Amino acid sequence: MMHPAALIVTHGQPSDPAPAEAELALLAARVAGHLPGWQVGSATLAGPGALAAAVAQLGPAGLVYPLFMACGWFTRTHLPARLAGAGGAGWHILPPFGCDAGVQALAVTIVQESAAARGLAPADTSVLLAAHGSFRSPAPAQIADAVAARIAAAGFGRAEAAFIDQSPQIAGAVGFGAASLCLPFFAAGGAHVSDDIPQALAACGFGGHLLPPVGRDSRVPGLIARALQDRQENPALACAGTVCAAG
Repeated sequence: MMHPAALIVTHGQPSDPAPAEAELALLAARVAGHLPGWQVGSATLAGPGALAAAVAQLGPAGLVYPLFMACGWFTRTHLPARLAGAGGAGWHILPPFGCDAGVQALAVTIVQESAAARGLAPADTSVLLAAHGSFRSPAPAQIADAVAARIAAAGFGRAEAAFIDQSPQIAGAVGFGAASLCLPFFAAGGAHVSDDIPQALAACGFGGHLLPPVGRDSRVPGLIARALQDRQENPALACAGTVCAAG
């Protein structure tokens, strides 16, 4: 009897692929801890031969969980082509991380918990959702805006999305004082989270608290495992996120 197989895939960093490969492998191990009997692997698209090696190890078919923040060219076109070229034409791609309803709900929970830990009343707290964005596709901004709207609907006085790669840019955000939280809507760490966002916040005079990215939350492996289990049990399952726009 074959064990179910899952492969977590993300962009990676072409100039230095090893750290992202290692971080993703650690995430895959944590996801596997929630999925007894499964084989769970990982690969970045930037790692030379990483995708082909993972497919060869895991077998000809399984489920791919894209650690991307939106549906778009990478998940709809590039990733299927790369899988086919790596001998993984029988693998099925799930909706990406940012479209996952559980991940979107987790973003709301994180800011609620962070406000409470700092003694901030939600109605008096502003939230800046820092996302990557895209100058080529509206999908990433649509998802970030929808998550910001969910945060506002949870009772926060102000919640807005701002971006690194499009307008409105994080560096141009104004009015975020001491009673503010900035949540990076990113799947992992990397230069955007460690360098670009802090620099942009300094440029705009952000006076609040910068939180770790959504993808670093300890509950994320369980959410990914749940998405894989749900798809395994129901192969026709569609994207169930707040918004999952095509790009």
